Amino acid sequence: MSQHTRKVGLRRQLTVCAMMSALAMIVIFCFHKPPFATSLLAGLPLHYQVGIGLGFGGFYWIVTQIGYRFMPNSQTTRSTIESYSRLDLKGWNPVWISLAAGFGEELLFRGALQPLIGIWLTSIIFVVAHTKAYRFDALSKRVAIQMAGVFAVSCVLGLIASYVGLIAAMLVHALVDVIGLYAVRGAASKLQPLP
Repeated sequence: MSQHTRKVGLRRQLTVCAMMSALAMIVIFCFHKPPFATSLLAGLPLHYQVGIGLGFGGFYWIVTQIGYRFMPNSQTTRSTIESYSRLDLKGWNPVWISLAAGFGEELLFRGALQPLIGIWLTSIIFVVAHTKAYRFDALSKRVAIQMAGVFAVSCVLGLIASYVGLIAAMLVHALVDVIGLYAVRGAASKLQPLP
C-alpha cells in the first residue's frame, strides 16, 4: 500500500457501526415481537457468556499466532493484512473499532436478522457486507478462501448467539477483531505490497 494512501479513520468506522446499530433497532422494533430486551438478552447467564466468549477469543488468538507464523507469505494472509492495514490502526484504534464492530454488527446480524431469516442467509448477507473490507472484487482462489472463512466465522457467531447468547457473540466478535487488527498492525510493516 502506498504511503500516500489515506487511511480509513476511526470516526468513519464508528459511524458505520452506529448506522448498523440503528438499522438493527429499526428491524427489531418493526419485525420482532416484544419484549425486545428479553429476546436480545436470552441465553445462558451473563458470566457463562463472558467465559465462553473469552474462551473462543483465546482459541482464536492461538489460531492467529499459528497462521501468521506458518503462513505469513500466503496470498490470502497477505491480502487480509493489506485489506485491514487500510484502517487507521494507531494507538487504541483497534480496540475501539473492534468493540464497535462487535456490538454493531452482532446486533444487526445476530440480534435483528438471524431470528427472522436464519443462520445461513444471515451469513450470506454477512459475507456480502464484508465484500469491500476483504476486496472480494474477482473470483479467485484467494477470494474463495476468504469468503468461505468469513461465512464460517459468521455461522459460528450465529451458533454462539443461538445456543449461548448474543452477548457472547458480541464478545467473540470483538475479540476476534481486536486480535486480528493488532496482528495486522504488527504484520503490515513487515510485508511488501502484493503485485
